[in-house]
Amino acid sequence: MQKNAYIKVISVVALLFTAACTVPDEPVEIFDPYEKTNRKIHKFNVGVDKAVLKPTSTVYGTLFPAPVRRSVSNFANNIDTPRFVLNDIMQGNIVDAGHNTMRFLINSTLGLAGLFDPATHFGLETRRTGFGETLYVWGTEDGAYIELPLFGPSNERDGIGQVVDFVSNPISGVIGESERWVPPTANVADRLGDRYEFADTIDGLLYESADSYAQARSLYIQNRRFELSGGEDDFAFDPYEDLFDE
Repeated sequence: MQKNAYIKVISVVALLFTAACTVPDEPVEIFDPYEKTNRKIHKFNVGVDKAVLKPTSTVYGTLFPAPVRRSVSNFANNIDTPRFVLNDIMQGNIVDAGHNTMRFLINSTLGLAGLFDPATHFGLETRRTGFGETLYVWGTEDGAYIELPLFGPSNERDGIGQVVDFVSNPISGVIGESERWVPPTANVADRLGDRYEFADTIDGLLYESADSYAQARSLYIQNRRFELSGGEDDFAFDPYEDLFDE
């Protein structure tokens, strides 16, 4: 009960904050009034990638074969699924809430706590969502483009969404104190696995493009519009379709 009340308080605070999101005086394709600061954060993030993420992901990918990395990714996704369900409900999306609930139950049992993904074979594919999308459904504007330290490209609305997502996963209310380290550790490992899998694409973006900041910003904005419109926005497209097509 306390957990639910806490989530409600966080949601109200987030709504009040995002109500004050920066809005351009007139419609623009890219709204980046904090570009000077964003570029400094981008430079910091590239430095962290070069010094930590890239070499660590190489070690991780070398030590653990693809099936192990895939199991870690499955486990991290399964842990996140109750959060997807919570946001589906807040968005009034009962179909996806039921879909994700069934997916979680199947993978948590038949999939051995989510290490395997039998739900996908049963036609229950991943349907990710988060509080940033919930705010979008509630009518919150994007706000200005921002780059977050360590987390990368975002906007004011989705930045707040990430904070709420971090503290509001229902699964954290049912695991013991001694297991609280498991979800964040799994998510970090999953991120390292992604960094290893898409190393060539990410390296090309960060270290080979003429302006990696502008390139990352454009990719984020186009991809986010594509996600939120369900691919139905005439001006939105999936910039990762060719990059990550397997």
